[in-house]
Amino acid sequence: MAREAFDDGWSPEERPEAELKTEVAIERSRSIVSHNDSPDVGFDRSINPYRGCEHGCIYCYARPSHAYLELSPGLDFETKLFAKTNAAELLRETLAKPGYKPEPIALGANTDCYQPIERRFKITRQILEVLAECEHPVTLVTKSALVERDLDLLGPMAAKNLVKVFVSIGTLDRDLARKLEPRAAPRSAGWTY
Repeated sequence: MAREAFDDGWSPEERPEAELKTEVAIERSRSIVSHNDSPDVGFDRSINPYRGCEHGCIYCYARPSHAYLELSPGLDFETKLFAKTNAAELLRETLAKPGYKPEPIALGANTDCYQPIERRFKITRQILEVLAECEHPVTLVTKSALVERDLDLLGPMAAKNLVKVFVSIGTLDRDLARKLEPRAAPRSAGWTY
């Protein structure tokens, strides 16, 4: 396995006092597309390639979902992650079902689909490959510059009006970002303004 150096934007003296170790468990999901009928949510289907999120944003609304796994919505949410390695396979099966009607899928509504473990697992990329092949619409939200890795897929999809990418920026204040998003790369890491 080849390793690739990555500058996350934090200098050694800025890293958290006690580095938190991230554990990733493989999850073989039975289904991958979640549906909702809430009038308060702007989409009716979503895919979350991971459970938990390594960014550790203190304001994240998804933290309580870890309690369903009998894990803490606190540190467990950002250190005990689950990778849905069969996501692309399940998506392909779902899209092939008779009667399936394409509507935009929100990618990563409950977790950042480009969190650091995506570099290793590439589940988001695999999902995008299936969606691009099927010319299926998708939206995604991220706070990571890693989204640029997939421009070869996202660009042609955007040309066909099949994708919308939203970048979440909580603050440009570095000190405040350390408090609100302690494990997320700072806005300067790989982003150009």
